[in-house]
Amino acid sequence: MESRKKEILKTAASLFREKGYSAVTMRDLASALGIKAASLYNHISSKQDILEAIVISIAEDFTEGMGRIMNQSNTSIQKLTQIVHLHVNLAVQNPNGMSALNSDWMHLEKKQAAYIQMRDDYESNFRQIIKQGISAGELKDIDVNIVVFSMLTTLRSLYLWIPKKNIEELQSFSEDLAEVLIRGINT
Repeated sequence: MESRKKEILKTAASLFREKGYSAVTMRDLASALGIKAASLYNHISSKQDILEAIVISIAEDFTEGMGRIMNQSNTSIQKLTQIVHLHVNLAVQNPNGMSALNSDWMHLEKKQAAYIQMRDDYESNFRQIIKQGISAGELKDIDVNIVVFSMLTTLRSLYLWIPKKNIEELQSFSEDLAEVLIRGINT
């Protein structure tokens, strides 16, 4: 059985996606959960704490995933493929949380700097993989920032697309997406 806090976070992420963080009230959340607003405060102290829990948790998942990828002795193409798999898996597991990560992170208060640092580190590692691939002759020598922007724009928007599709074989989908995203830079 899902813990009450997890249920609150899941419901809040859905409401944030539907209405936007700023438009959702604690009363809205309590109503969606079928409880009184006062009862909600027994489990969580504020809407800000909810947003922090959602966004930071997913950012940590990306940070941990990138850490594992960076610590492997794989080729750059293999690492990029693993990054695609990481994004697909997290988008499938929590599309509403991914929406909050992408659309509502700027509403973070106490944890905004921590989130921005995780995001910047992630993008820096992504750039490093691309640069290593160029140096090794695996990837075309094109502007690294354009490659990172192009790939991350697609990967960060998967939460919009995946729930609308009937993806029977997630692994096959993820491999096909990696092929499409990487083929354009593969030598």
